[in-house]
This record gives sequence, C-alpha cells and structure tokens, in this order.
Amino acid sequence: MPGLLSRLGALLIFMGAGAGLARLLGHSMAGVACGIAFGAVGWLLWDAWRFLHFLDWLHRLHEEPQTPPPRLPGIWRNAAERIARLLRQQLRLTQASESRLENLQDGLQASPNGVIVLDKHTHIEWCNQMACRHFGLDARRDIAQSITHLLREPAFVAHLAARDFAHAVILTGPASTAAHPLRLSVRLCPYGEGRLLMISQDITVFEQAEAMRRDFVANVSHEIRTPLTVLAGFVETLQTLPLTDDEREEYLDRMARQAGRMRGLIDDLLTLSRLEDSPPPGLEEWTPARALFQQIEADASVLSALATGEAPPHRLDFPDAAALARAGEIAGAAGELQSAFFNLVTNAIRYTPPGGEIIVRWRRQPDGGASFSVRDSGPGIAPEHIPRLTERFYRVDTARSRATGGTGLGLSIVKHVLQRHDATLAIDSAPGQGACFTVTLPAQRVRGFAEAEG
Repeated sequence: MPGLLSRLGALLIFMGAGAGLARLLGHSMAGVACGIAFGAVGWLLWDAWRFLHFLDWLHRLHEEPQTPPPRLPGIWRNAAERIARLLRQQLRLTQASESRLENLQDGLQASPNGVIVLDKHTHIEWCNQMACRHFGLDARRDIAQSITHLLREPAFVAHLAARDFAHAVILTGPASTAAHPLRLSVRLCPYGEGRLLMISQDITVFEQAEAMRRDFVANVSHEIRTPLTVLAGFVETLQTLPLTDDEREEYLDRMARQAGRMRGLIDDLLTLSRLEDSPPPGLEEWTPARALFQQIEADASVLSALATGEAPPHRLDFPDAAALARAGEIAGAAGELQSAFFNLVTNAIRYTPPGGEIIVRWRRQPDGGASFSVRDSGPGIAPEHIPRLTERFYRVDTARSRATGGTGLGLSIVKHVLQRHDATLAIDSAPGQGACFTVTLPAQRVRGFAEAEG
C-alpha cells in the first residue's frame, strides 16, 4: 500500500509540474490540460526506465543469484529487496538440501552393499560403486538404462516380473569366475509411486562358510562312524560268539585301537577349536629353541622305533649340540610350536619307509627370521595335492593315512598354529622324490640366533 501511494504521489507531482509550466507560459486551459498530459507521459517514461532497470537485474539474477538489488526508489526498490531476500532464503534451502543429498549419497557410496535406484519403468536413476562392481555397471554410461537390459539373469528377470518382493533372489555375479566366485543376494524394495530400491549383498563368503560347515559335519560324522561301527561289531561278536582267549585278546586290541582313533580325532577337533577361539600369542613368552628341538628329537626316536618295529630304523638327522647351543629363542606358545614342529616330523616318520632318511634343520634367514624344515625320503606328493594338504580331513592316500593312525587334521592344526605365530608353511615335493616341509618364522619371533645354518 505505501508503494502504491508513493507511485500515485509521483504521478500527481509530474502532472502538477506540467500544469504549472503551462500556466507560467501563459497558455489557456487547453494548454494546461496538455501540460498535465505531458507530465503524465513524463512520469510513465521515468517509471518505464526504472522497470527496465529492474528487468535487467532479474535477468542477471538468473546467471548470478548473488547480484545485489539495484538502487531504485519507491516500489521498485521494495520489490527488488523482497525478491533478493526470498532468493537468499531459497538459496540457503537449496544448499542445505544439496548438502543432505551429498551426505546421503556419500553414505550410500560407503555402504558394503550395492544400491541402485530404479524409476517406475525400472530405469536406473542412480547407483553406487559397489553396485557397479557387483553387476559390471558404469555409473555414468548406464544411467537411464533399463536394469533388465543390463542384468539378464533369468531368475532376476522373473523375480522382477512377478513383483513379489518379500524374498531376496540369489544370483551369480557377472564377474564371477571359478577362481573368484561371486554370489549375490538381491532384494527389491518398492517405495514412492512405482519406484524401486535395489540392494545387493555379496554372500560368497557366507555360502563358502556354509559349504565348509556341511563338509566338516559330514567328514566328522564319517570319521567317527567308521570306528564306531567297528567297535559295535566287535562288541556284538564278544556278546554272541564263544571265543578263545587269543581271539578275545585280538578283538579287544582292535577295539582299543578304534577307541584310540576316535579319541585322537576328538582331541584334534578340540585343539582346532581352542586355536580358533583363543587370541594369538604375543612376544612376551620366549622359549629356548634348543630345549624345543631336543624334546622333538627324543620323541621322534621313540616314534620311529615303534613305526619300524623289527625293520631297519629310520636315519634321523637333527641339528647337533653345537648348532643347538647357538639356536637362540622363539617367541610364542611353546606347547603350540612344539606340537606343530613335531607334527611335521611325525608325518615324515609315518610316510617314510623303514630305513629311509629324515633330515631336520633349523636355519637363520637373511632378514633375521628363522626356518624349521623337515625333509624325508618317502614316496613324495603329486603337485595337485599340495595346495589342499592343510584342509581339514584331506588325505592324499586315505587308506594309508588311516593305517598309520592319522586323523586328517594334523596339517590343519599346523596351519592354525603358524598363522597365530605370523609364520608360513612351504611344501616342496614330487612323486618319488620325498617331501620337504619348511616353516618360516618372522624376525620379531626369533632372537639370539647366531648361526647362518643350524
């Protein structure tokens, strides 16, 4: 209202000025009327100039929203200031919305799951980098593309067409290979007017863990069922048949061996469980390598004598006393290390024929670490078996392993012990050329080792 009054006042001033000028010039009433008209036209031209100046400012606002309002009098100044204020408010709201949108997109980019936004025609509006890796998409090239043109898995197309999104669909990722499988769980979540949020999760590890669990349960059941069946058969024989003292003694001896086999299996399973659940040993406990290897050598001699019986004994070659005197110390759990090292020696004794040679060495590495190696003259191992030797229940020769009392868990225990001590296991073997198992300990796990070779 004040703006309208000011414009009306300005019009009256211009008209009054035109009339006054006509009177001064001595014109008649008709001349005064013309003066009033000329005053009104002058006001219109002046107001039109202000309007054009205002329009020019509006055009410049389109390119630069921060352009200050023009210095115009009256209603045009009020209008410009109000528009500038509203634009500033709108700019703040827009910037706040863009900031929230960027934060949301950054959060979705950081998500371990793939996220794809689909419009009502199932065209891609936006996707994060994880979705690009899952489905082989390009975040720029594939925008506005139909998802069924890019992901043609029949199970997914049928799931999308059925519009039943209560359950996820399991797919094989486009980048999946035999060496690096990729299994995805894809869920579609409707929202808005026909729009969809597509979420993908990599479940490869879960499926592999589930497969390992099933295999583990099946293997444990099989390993326990076999001696249990033998025990049950002998018990039934003892209960139903009249046996001589020698026959009864033989059956009881076989039953004891089968019971020992089950006990050994359970002990190994408990050891694996303990190793997986307990924290890794630190660097506080140091064990003299000399005492460790002397105990292993003594146990190996007894085991070799039992394994060969009346046949020619194994030739056991351990580091001599002088080398052991300078063997230094090892950081970690002494019981675990002795178990792992002796397990490798035990395997060499079991699979080396009587009279064969077993060489045990303790060597210092150039980086300050150390290596423990066991070389035998046994039958050797084919190359295709070597990568799987540390798997649970994996055996190269099942019949021979069971005949020698193995549970199929020894090298799995060795692997877990070495991982807990930051160590590695290398296996070098070929059929007919024996095998060499080498454990390498890092420098921080060894001290006081003065020998280049032990």
